[in-house]
Amino acid sequence: MTTDRRLEILRAIVDEYVETQEPVGSKAIAEKNVLGISPATIRNEMAVLEEEGLITQPHTSAGRIPTDRGYRLFVDKLSTVKPLSTAERRAIETFLHGSNNLDELLKRSAKLLADITKQVAVVTYPSIGDLQGRDKLTVSGTAHLARSGEDLGLTLSPILEALEEQVILLRLLNDAHPTVQVRIGHEQEERNLQTTSLVTVGYGLDSAPMGALGVLGPTRMDYAGSISAVSAVARYVGRYIMESPQ
Repeated sequence: MTTDRRLEILRAIVDEYVETQEPVGSKAIAEKNVLGISPATIRNEMAVLEEEGLITQPHTSAGRIPTDRGYRLFVDKLSTVKPLSTAERRAIETFLHGSNNLDELLKRSAKLLADITKQVAVVTYPSIGDLQGRDKLTVSGTAHLARSGEDLGLTLSPILEALEEQVILLRLLNDAHPTVQVRIGHEQEERNLQTTSLVTVGYGLDSAPMGALGVLGPTRMDYAGSISAVSAVARYVGRYIMESPQ
């Protein structure tokens, strides 16, 4: 069973890998973190984390990187969500106040969410007056995936193809909940997206969300920041809808 100390080491590995995109060694953790333990002790604990399938060595003589399972444990154990900066909160409010209707609001929100997280942002929303009940979809920030080429490798093209299929994206967000959900790597049902992570949440009424929004990017994602941004934008969108005249 993973101890509190190992969880702190896993957290340090995730944070360092997300920041640097380089495999993480025990020396880097010892130098940058205040765990109060030696590199040798960290190496021993990393060996256990590797045995538990939470980290892996991408190639010989390299440090370690988190596995999908390691990211899952990290997300499940997140005790704090990174707060948005004052500038980010102001940007959200400015975007909302500058919108004249729901369509424009949600298209702007997708662009804003992509800009904040540096991931692909997806927003679904109902088409008012559509008797067939079809949802609309807006996507922003696909260019961010191209800048994640080292993370995604040969899977980049299939991911872009999947993003072009509206049916796939609608299905991904169809079961979004009022609380944030995170699907990591192989937790994704769509095979072409299994090198990515998806952070989603519904917006509108808690009992019956009107729509959903989320961000998709490589598993080497700033989960705390993405969760915070998705939550904040959904909250502002929901408030806008509830306060707007019907």
